[in-house]
Amino acid sequence: MYIIHSVNKEEFDEEIKTGKYGSKSIEKCGFIHCSDLDTYYLVAPKFKDDFSKRLVLLIDTDKVNVDVKWEDGGGVDFPHIYGLLEKEAIVGIFEHIWSDDRVWVPNDELIDYAVNGFNRKV
Repeated sequence: MYIIHSVNKEEFDEEIKTGKYGSKSIEKCGFIHCSDLDTYYLVAPKFKDDFSKRLVLLIDTDKVNVDVKWEDGGGVDFPHIYGLLEKEAIVGIFEHIWSDDRVWVPNDELIDYAVNGFNRKV
């Protein structure tokens, strides 16, 4: 299964040099917040006022060497990674694209990984 994680580009570029990612998130939350591709539209608005360059990491859960738990995030279950994410589990890195009115625009490269085609129920 594939899940995604949105991250500040500068933070990611610095931390991934170690071969792993997620220490700041684990320190703050105890896990790395992720989403599946069909529910990320619920998460993306949390970043709309952050004008730093963001990335979307495509993560293959079969390559994650720590626990991935699906937990309630306010009525929707989201995947949380309980440990550092090894570089090899990140199978794609894409620019986080915004429309002019700061709505997330799904990357064409990610569409095939979305089970329900980027569901956008409101």
